[in-house]
Amino acid sequence: MDIALIGGHGKIALLAEPLLTEAGHTVDAVIRNPEHAAEVEATGARAVVEDIEHLGPDGWERLVRGHDVVVWSAGAGGGDPQRTWAVDRDAAIAAYDAAARAGVGRFLMVSYFGAGPDHGVPEDDDFYPYAQAKSEADAHLLEADGPAVTILRPSRLTLDEPSGRIDVAADSAGDVARADVARVIAAVIERDDLGGAVIEFNGGGAPIDEALTAVASRG
Repeated sequence: MDIALIGGHGKIALLAEPLLTEAGHTVDAVIRNPEHAAEVEATGARAVVEDIEHLGPDGWERLVRGHDVVVWSAGAGGGDPQRTWAVDRDAAIAAYDAAARAGVGRFLMVSYFGAGPDHGVPEDDDFYPYAQAKSEADAHLLEADGPAVTILRPSRLTLDEPSGRIDVAADSAGDVARADVARVIAAVIERDDLGGAVIEFNGGGAPIDEALTAVASRG
């Protein structure tokens, strides 16, 4: 498959890209800083330099056209609320809408455990712009007509070695290795039975494919 991976120099993305390319997929990894291109291309992906914060509708459509799947793993990185809204909400929504216009079949969003209308983060909390931006983006993807969407909501991210196992039944956030999130991305790419699924998960529990099958069986 041809995959557009938005946020191609992120820690999760750099772990997912070699998994995807080794599985035979073509990955266009979208990055903002051209100085990161060599590191991205060492994974087997092709670096595409684009400033997604300032990309217009035509630019988004050009960026995603011709791909089978768009994977959103970008983020503003916190610290600047205005940029958080611009990237984590507005750009994510623009990417999905462009994918719909371009006829892309699937869209995989990396969100966070607890996102949604009841995220519970107060407006005076520094985390609020991110929580609300991600929640609004997720809601748009689930409600709009367009590519089949799968939303991944991993819990607190660690740099631990991957276990290959996740818990999709937990009702509260724990933690999960970034390397396991990358493995979940790669596993979801191989499946066509997770359209509309919202998958909150911690580390541990069941092997990834088994856990994803349990999610798919929920309907």
